[in-house]
Amino acid sequence: MSQGMTPIVKNTARLVSGFIAVFGIYIALTGHISPGGGFAGGVILAASAVLIVLAFGRETAERIITPSQCHLWDAAGAGLFLAVALVGYFTGSFFGNFIAPISKGQVGKLFSGGTIIVSNLFILIKVAAGLAGAFLALAAFRRAGLPDGHPKEVC
Repeated sequence: MSQGMTPIVKNTARLVSGFIAVFGIYIALTGHISPGGGFAGGVILAASAVLIVLAFGRETAERIITPSQCHLWDAAGAGLFLAVALVGYFTGSFFGNFIAPISKGQVGKLFSGGTIIVSNLFILIKVAAGLAGAFLALAAFRRAGLPDGHPKEVC
């Protein structure tokens, strides 16, 4: 028996999930000049992973990213976000804009936010990995069939 949903759903998910992922990254990277940011972008990026799990099944999705990889990316995002705060602290103030001497930027332009864009990127990584990992963990507790065909709860 094949995992996942119908071929129509699988093909649609294949087509749409990349656009959803790119949109999530866009929302995170432009969060300092428009509504959005790292958290919103991370949720949208995780929705792309959720779509893949729902359409193709957990086993297929785990060939792309495993729960342990999600934990690793989650920790890396938090650590890198903390590193941005500490580098800013050691250069003058907590979350200080240590990029300003390099490039001042223009108001309303992509690189005008200094360290905000870097912080949003690391928050994107943390939130997307955390939510995708949580969904993969929850997807592990689906119904499993018994030899006689009657469903039984795994958890």
